[in-house]
Amino acid sequence: MSDNLKHVVCPHCDKVNRVPEARLASGGNCGACKQPLWPESVLELTGQSFAAHTGRSDLPVLVDFWASWCGPCKVMAPQFEKAASGWQGKVRFAKLSTEEHPGPAGQYSIRSIPTLMLFRNGRELARQSGAMNQGQINQWLQSNGC
Repeated sequence: MSDNLKHVVCPHCDKVNRVPEARLASGGNCGACKQPLWPESVLELTGQSFAAHTGRSDLPVLVDFWASWCGPCKVMAPQFEKAASGWQGKVRFAKLSTEEHPGPAGQYSIRSIPTLMLFRNGRELARQSGAMNQGQINQWLQSNGC
């Protein structure tokens, strides 16, 4: 792979796309399903798509482990959405319901929610538990090299 091409996983069909680095922020469509590579909202992961997105993306993937019954998760959700809008082409924002898809939460020993985990190419880069606002999420990403 050339240094200027990045692997980006499609949020619709989970196929890996090679995207020129200079075009990451401008969006683009998946070569397989023709859907946008950067949807308007945060990506909802399943147990199966979690592995595809966190394991095969050259871009960092920030995953919010949450549950519908969790008060702090509900408070943080709109802040997470707002933060996502400023990172298009740099970081993929995703959510994983620990109720509906407990496998990844167990695999990574998630003990409290919300927990944010930052991944790149299958490796955990950082983890933070507890609700954060948009500014704190942005600052945390910057402090972790994003």
